[in-house]
Amino acid sequence: MVNFLQHELIHWDKAAKKSEQQDLLGEEPLSIRIEGNPYAVVMRTPGDEIAHVAGFCLTEGIIDSPDDLTSIGFCEDDDSNVVAITLTPSRRGQITEILDRRGFISQTSCGLCGKELVKDLYQIIQPLKDTDPIDIHKALTCLKALPNIQPLRQQTLSSHAAAIYGSDLEFLTVAEDVGRHNALDKAIGKVFLNHQLDQAELLILSSRISYELVQKAARARIPVILAHSRPTALAVELAANLNITLASLDDNESGLYVFCGEHRLVG
Repeated sequence: MVNFLQHELIHWDKAAKKSEQQDLLGEEPLSIRIEGNPYAVVMRTPGDEIAHVAGFCLTEGIIDSPDDLTSIGFCEDDDSNVVAITLTPSRRGQITEILDRRGFISQTSCGLCGKELVKDLYQIIQPLKDTDPIDIHKALTCLKALPNIQPLRQQTLSSHAAAIYGSDLEFLTVAEDVGRHNALDKAIGKVFLNHQLDQAELLILSSRISYELVQKAARARIPVILAHSRPTALAVELAANLNITLASLDDNESGLYVFCGEHRLVG
């Protein structure tokens, strides 16, 4: 598995010009096949392919539980760029419209206005129930610590990350990828396959919070999202409708901007 490559470049500054080598984050296509048919191709950083596809299928509504899967694995032992899944007959019968669509909801926004999109997603995804509040100071510590658990970022300075914590803010998992959606799918897929998804309470993101990331968190039933960058207006509207808490690091990196769901953050 190669998730970064060395590249020779010219480093110029006012003092000198010299040749250097830097590590660049890898990016390759991952083909997802469902029931023997091509379903989607996503660009991602190699690694955690099985978890990535499991998380993708959960967050896109293809599966609700690991028990919906008959099998998940590489099409060929030496090809990690193609992952195939088969579903149980009962699950397959429940999602015929999704399988016929040959695409996924986070790509269907073309031609829809924000209000239509939020209304559509609200009908598909039920609002989350209120949960016990979490300590805002500890949550902020988790957010600020994200770069420390990003080895690919430390090496390449170009990866996104998603980390998931439990109700007591115990660390569950982290994933990195060239794509922020992929990083989240990988992280969700890890806890999903480990049957820990019901423990997930806090999601930490390196990127801005877009409506697609809120949608994925809602499908995984994760009630609190903190990020290093701010959310879009549509993300806040969707999160408020789905009873999800959104907050981001403030300008001084010493506090949080809480955009909705403040009742879950105490301290």
